[in-house]
Amino acid sequence: MRARFGLGDRVRWRTSHGETVGKVVERRDSDSQFAHQRFKATKDDPAYIVESEKSGKRAARKQGTLTRV
Repeated sequence: MRARFGLGDRVRWRTSHGETVGKVVERRDSDSQFAHQRFKATKDDPAYIVESEKSGKRAARKQGTLTRV
């Protein structure tokens, strides 16, 4: 079973520019849209909205792409 993350958890993820560190600001358990991109999510495989510490930008990331810091 994959780790679950809570609001405010500090996490890291990979981007095209390297590794980014930030925090979880929202959890989504159903298919949704963020920043003009659609993504699938379920209670067993949620998506998270994360905010970069460096830039303050937000992105939607699947649970499997995040690692707790």
